[in-house]
Amino acid sequence: MVLDRRGFMKFVAGAGLGVMATPIPWKLLDDAAIWTQNWSWIPRNVKGETSYTYAVSKMCPSCVPMKVRMVGGRPVRVLPVDGHPLGGGVSSIAVAEVQMMFSPGRVKRPLYRAADGAFRELSWAEAVTLLQQKLQAAGSSTAFISGDENGSTNDVLSAFARALGAGDIFLMPSEAQCAARAAELMGIPAQLGYDLENSDYVLAIGANLLESWGPVIRNRRIFRDGRPVAGKKELPARLNIAYAGAVQNNTAAVARPWLPVYPGTEGILALGIANMLIAKGCSFDSPDFSEFKLLAAKYNPEVTAKETGVDLKKLEAVVKALMAAKAPLVIVGSEFSQGSGAAPVMAGFALNALLGNINKSGGVCLLPRAEAGIDGASARDEIFKNDLTAWIADRKTPQALVLHEANPAYALPGPQAVAAFLKAVPFKVSFSTYMDETAALCDLVLPIGMGLERIDDVNTPYGCGKTVYCISAVAADPRADVHNTANVILHVAKEMGKDLGFEYYEDLLKTKAVRYEKCDFAVLAAGQAAVSEARVEFSGFTARADVLAKALSPKTRGNKLGLAPYAKLNLGTAKTGIPPYNTKTLRGTELDGKDMYVMMNAKTARKKGLSDGDMVVLDSGKQQIRARLRVFEGVMMDTVAVCLGYGHTALDEFSQNKGANVMELMVAVPEPQTGLNVWSGTGVTVSKA
Repeated sequence: MVLDRRGFMKFVAGAGLGVMATPIPWKLLDDAAIWTQNWSWIPRNVKGETSYTYAVSKMCPSCVPMKVRMVGGRPVRVLPVDGHPLGGGVSSIAVAEVQMMFSPGRVKRPLYRAADGAFRELSWAEAVTLLQQKLQAAGSSTAFISGDENGSTNDVLSAFARALGAGDIFLMPSEAQCAARAAELMGIPAQLGYDLENSDYVLAIGANLLESWGPVIRNRRIFRDGRPVAGKKELPARLNIAYAGAVQNNTAAVARPWLPVYPGTEGILALGIANMLIAKGCSFDSPDFSEFKLLAAKYNPEVTAKETGVDLKKLEAVVKALMAAKAPLVIVGSEFSQGSGAAPVMAGFALNALLGNINKSGGVCLLPRAEAGIDGASARDEIFKNDLTAWIADRKTPQALVLHEANPAYALPGPQAVAAFLKAVPFKVSFSTYMDETAALCDLVLPIGMGLERIDDVNTPYGCGKTVYCISAVAADPRADVHNTANVILHVAKEMGKDLGFEYYEDLLKTKAVRYEKCDFAVLAAGQAAVSEARVEFSGFTARADVLAKALSPKTRGNKLGLAPYAKLNLGTAKTGIPPYNTKTLRGTELDGKDMYVMMNAKTARKKGLSDGDMVVLDSGKQQIRARLRVFEGVMMDTVAVCLGYGHTALDEFSQNKGANVMELMVAVPEPQTGLNVWSGTGVTVSKA
């Protein structure tokens, strides 16, 4: 009889009483210890010389700088980089990069979907030839989707798109896109930045600063430094944060105070605060200030409280604190970093103008926009003008679709409809590290290196208060047969007679570092960041009361509950799934087996005839998901809170079949006047399953 490890342990456990009565129990237990600790998959200590290298996480949305400990040339640990403008700590995703290099969900070599629907392996030469043939045939009917808004791979993709005569190039939806559209509508020729480092009072409306908004690790470091502790005693605070949102998330938990408000009413709250500031004599220089003042007057305190559910006494205290602060700052965003539209950001900018902190220390900074490094390429703000959800809804099916680190079949509203759209595209290629939901639908999957395995860059993530440019150098040998997306596209373009001016991506980054950032490439590759305090000066802005009046008009909630999605860094991203080690951080009140929990407060639960622990169905009218109910008082009245990051159907065993994807419920609708789709105001019914 062959006895494997599991069988052996069952034998020992089952025969425990008999074994303990014999003279040989300790020998058996010693054998068990040896046997169970010598399987091939158990990590072994790496021997060799210790060294350190520097990189920037391309997995983590925070773009965390990392000091990577190497032993024998192999990365074994990620450490924080103090003094870096994006650093001061590490995230649970960045720490997992070393582990994720060995993920079973990785794509190890090029794959092509055969006629029977199954994937077959190809050599890189065969894969590149096939890609070239398909793109040559598609020509101008080729579309591009990128999931990395901060990297120069977009320069290569957009330059290639233009060379093909294709205009359909998109970035995955984000806060940065909403802010870019807001700036465009207000006539501001700059990227909006936020000088958190020098602010003494921050009001975050919807923007979950410490978990999902902007460069989170940088935000956490600023908050930590602004609220110092000596021993067990908290010292006088240099920075205070107030938070307005539907869920008591990590930012709300430390805010003083937390203002519970209905999801999707962030812009209306901003107009209500504007009315209160104007009543106290605040104003700004804009040709349509009188129109803005009239609009804000419609949102007196009583109307604001009715529409948003805010506690007026708390709101009045926050307004008083804003006016008393030396460097106040208002940040308006989304609790889940997407889908809130441009109008709330516009209302937030107007609040900062009323407080007189535009281009002032601790205020809103107008940063130079990121420039493209290839002639003919589109700058980031140009790409942001294209709305991906609206394009898919229009069903303008291209002949070919190129995806770079993008997983729209999981991360966009209505994933089933997105999947149907993708299936209608004749040829789809995904440049991806992992076999995610979108890659699984593609005809060609080309493996790319993780951030530690490739050279790449990061250019001023949205939320920064200054221009920051970083190079992420190669820190480790690839654990799969991978190539850089940009290098493949540069080669294919040249073979098609559309030379983009660079043979290798590294050449582009070297040129960009010198031409635009005025920095030595080797210095950047060694872990330094190019930082500029330069700001854009301009004559004025228009508040666009005409846009705000239509985009932020009150909405009838009816019998539906407000849906409040929220994000947690430890659950990874749509591109990575849940890092295996991070499954240990999931609480029993968040996930129970395959069932995820949604949350509402006790009063809301009673109204719906529900109790703690009930299995419930959430229905948006188009799709349903099932979950267990957790009664939690940190949720706004008439609201149900649902965590993002669950419900994967691809990737690996650590991500699959855990809960449901809340994006199934989200309904994207046009935001009046702005040209963007929004889904932050989605309503749902909740009933017992």
